[in-house]
Amino acid sequence: MKKKLGAIVLSLPMTLATLTGCAMTDTKSSDDMPSSGFSTSSEAAESAKEVSSQLYNLIGFKGKASDTGPGVKECGKKDPEKYFQIFHSWSFTSTSPEQFDGVMEQLNSKLPKQGWNVVKYGPDASANKNIGLTADNEEKKYSVNITYQAKDNPPNLNFFVVSGCYQIPDGQKIEQF
Repeated sequence: MKKKLGAIVLSLPMTLATLTGCAMTDTKSSDDMPSSGFSTSSEAAESAKEVSSQLYNLIGFKGKASDTGPGVKECGKKDPEKYFQIFHSWSFTSTSPEQFDGVMEQLNSKLPKQGWNVVKYGPDASANKNIGLTADNEEKKYSVNITYQAKDNPPNLNFFVVSGCYQIPDGQKIEQF
C-alpha cells in the first residue's frame, strides 16, 4: 500500500503539469489555458463532481468509486488571488475483475459521443503497460486522464479530471480544499 500511495503522490505533480485544462495538448503556455468563466471555488467543485459522475456512468458497470473530493490549484502563472483550477482525482474498482475486459476500448468509443476529444490512447511506458486515455471536452472546459491498472490487485481505473481556468467573481475569495 505504501508503494502504491507513493507512486500516486509522485505521479500527481507530473499529471498536474500535463493536464492543465482543455486543449492541453495544444497549449503553449499557462496563459493559453482555456477560460472556464467566473465561479466560486465551491460552485466549480460541484461542476467537477458532475463531470466525474458523468464519466462514472460511461464505465458501463457497477463498482465502487473512491470517496475523494475535488481540490483547488493555481492556474499556471495567472494571479492566484483571482484565478484557479479544479481537479478531481478518484479511482474505480469492481467486485469482478472480468468486468474490466474491454473497458478502455469502450471508453475510447463512448467519450467522443459525449463531446470528448480523445487526444491520447494506449499503453504507458511502465513495466505493467497500463492503458491510458486522455481526452478534452471543449464545451465543459475539462480534461480527463484515465488509467487502467490491470495488474493491480484489485484491478482499477484511475481518473484525473481537471478544469480550465476559473476567475473568482469580484468580492469573493478562492477557497482552498
